[in-house]
Amino acid sequence: MGHAPGHGMMMPGPAGKWWDNPDLARRLNLTAEQQKKMDEVFQQHRLRLIDLHAALEKEEAILEPLHEAANPDDAKVLPQIDRVAEARAELEKANARMLLGLRHVLTPEQWKMLESEEHGPHAPDGHSGPGGQHMMPPPPPRPERD
Repeated sequence: MGHAPGHGMMMPGPAGKWWDNPDLARRLNLTAEQQKKMDEVFQQHRLRLIDLHAALEKEEAILEPLHEAANPDDAKVLPQIDRVAEARAELEKANARMLLGLRHVLTPEQWKMLESEEHGPHAPDGHSGPGGQHMMPPPPPRPERD
């Protein structure tokens, strides 16, 4: 059930700190000052995103055995589902704030060019463009259960 910070709230272009990608930075005509500002925005939000992602993982870890019980107890499962949804919503809102901060660093023309990256080659995670990109890479896969 793990989700990367930002799952759902997507940013066009490559995953991660895409503004540090030399080819993309050149295509977008990013200045060194813009890249520095984007690093600052990212850093301002990074620790909160990490904490919120951990909170979501924790709530999902609590839900998992409740949900997988032979006879799930609705009185325990339903409130925990609400806690998972709340944790996910907080993560989404924090990610949206960061993405908005990053967008404010770009010119409207750069933003349009970045949006057009959705039609480019797939990123290493197999996704491309809005609806497929995460600001941070996904966590490693969990071992399969028997």
